[in-house]
Amino acid sequence: MGTFLRILTILLLSSLRVSYLPAVETKHGVCFVLYTVQDNVLKLTAQLYPIETADSRDVSLEVKSGTEWTRLETVSVRENAYSFPKGAKSWTAHFRAEDWDHSKDHSFRVVALDGKSVYEGLIRRDPIDKTEIVVAAFTGNSNADKRLKSDIIHNVKTADTDLLFFSGDQVYTHREHLGDWLRFGEQFGEITRDRPTVTLPDDHDVGQGNLWGDNGRATKRDTMGGYLMPASHVKEVEWAQTSHLPDPYDPTPVKQGIGVYYTRLNVGRVDFAIIEDRKFKSGPGRVLPKDLMKNPDSGNPEQWDVAGAKLLGERQLHFLNEWGKDWRGTDMKCVLSQTVFACAHTKKQGNQPTPPSRDTDSNGWPQTGRNRALEAMRRSAAFHICGDQHLATVIQHGINDWDDAGYSFCVQSIVNYFPRYWLPSIPAEKQIANPLPYAGSYFDGFGNRITMHAYANPEFGLKDYKYVVEENAPLRGADGFGLIRFNTVARTITMECWPRLVDISRPDAKQYDGWPITIDQMDNDGRKATAWLPEVRVSGLENPVVQVVDESNSEVLYTLRIRGRSFQPKVFADGSYTVRVGEQPDQMQTLSGLNADSIKDKPPLEFAF
Repeated sequence: MGTFLRILTILLLSSLRVSYLPAVETKHGVCFVLYTVQDNVLKLTAQLYPIETADSRDVSLEVKSGTEWTRLETVSVRENAYSFPKGAKSWTAHFRAEDWDHSKDHSFRVVALDGKSVYEGLIRRDPIDKTEIVVAAFTGNSNADKRLKSDIIHNVKTADTDLLFFSGDQVYTHREHLGDWLRFGEQFGEITRDRPTVTLPDDHDVGQGNLWGDNGRATKRDTMGGYLMPASHVKEVEWAQTSHLPDPYDPTPVKQGIGVYYTRLNVGRVDFAIIEDRKFKSGPGRVLPKDLMKNPDSGNPEQWDVAGAKLLGERQLHFLNEWGKDWRGTDMKCVLSQTVFACAHTKKQGNQPTPPSRDTDSNGWPQTGRNRALEAMRRSAAFHICGDQHLATVIQHGINDWDDAGYSFCVQSIVNYFPRYWLPSIPAEKQIANPLPYAGSYFDGFGNRITMHAYANPEFGLKDYKYVVEENAPLRGADGFGLIRFNTVARTITMECWPRLVDISRPDAKQYDGWPITIDQMDNDGRKATAWLPEVRVSGLENPVVQVVDESNSEVLYTLRIRGRSFQPKVFADGSYTVRVGEQPDQMQTLSGLNADSIKDKPPLEFAF
């Protein structure tokens, strides 16, 4: 009788226009799980299928020790309601375990419905001894293709990825989050059950076509900034997708009591800053002149960079700057966010070359906010992984000069129902050695400096493009996913861009033209030295942290973990500087009053530990 009533509940919800609620047997009561471990705290959220009134609300997390299972915690199912459709609820169980032993693997199981539903997985150990940390990155899971993603599951397992990153638009039915979130779990739960996962909600996830969050305000028009859906709905979306992430850096809610989730996650000595590049962003309709909103092609780029327009907001910029200074247990840095700090696509006119677009949904706008974000990131030579643009690109960003900031890899959509192009009608400002015809240095539509190193255009022109789903048919929209390999010994980053339906285990497997690309960690701070400090030489400590401070304004120019025991600090103006060297937090030595010089060959600075 229990199974019958449960299926009846699901069918009733389906009749209320929930987009997708499969009528499964009771034993499948847990759909999927998401988890992370940071600072020896495990956070795990289990998403359940809808449960009927008579079912138990108790859900337990157990771990295996030898042949025995030990119960860690029992919690009650969260049943907060989504605002739409009627009857849809969170149906999640959230667990938190402190003092977690992250040095070894732990088999776990989630037990629900009085033991009728048992869902097993693996909490992986922190792979600090691995030379290479592998991230699989995804975006845009349009329901134009609702099939299971067996090709992606196979490839992620083949690559044995250490972290999964979904940058946004896991759900595409806008107001009906629950049904498509369950579908997402059915498609990807096989890989989220045994490795840490970061999921970031983006505009479609929270129920709108574009999102300028404007610090959480309510709105009736998305371009005016804010959230269209009720705050209660947004909170449940964010709970479902981010409650398993490490605790936020500053949990203070924004307007309407909507929470925040920007934080950090360290996997195998690669330190990831997880940021929200939508929530604090200004609505263009509230800050831009009306003539620019009506005619985006009008005006010069400087007119778009209006005073008061925000992108990350002061809170997140403060977080990025503080995160960039902290290198405890870290060899390399990377930022994860929804989208790229550029407007790196061209206008929509079939397959004809056109000028670069001006799309305020991209992080190319507002320009000052974009530049401040890139400045914060390059102070720690942080790489950037993102998505949302549907178009895969690798860009080195420029602020005041070409290539003076870091690199980004914007991955292509899993299902590229709405493809975009990089097909500029303007010539490159600077050519680079690259076989792709539109590689090179360009100004994007907002006047930002970008050097395009790779792009994966769809096969068909937009004008004639139609997304066709056929069994084993090639997907010509430049769909796929990215793999990013962080070599923590050589300090290199390799980007791979894989099409859908390609088996990466085959010797003849081919990536999109232009990939793979390998860069050095230090390429993510492209500022050119105008002067030098004496060489730092260290004894008694391998690969120390080095921080350089400008004494004229107390600004930290950069903080890095160097390779080996010697390093020549570059600076960008004459003056007096402080250098700090050692191991954070309490094994740092400081030398102040160091004068910069254009001559590199000077007596070294000796630091003994």
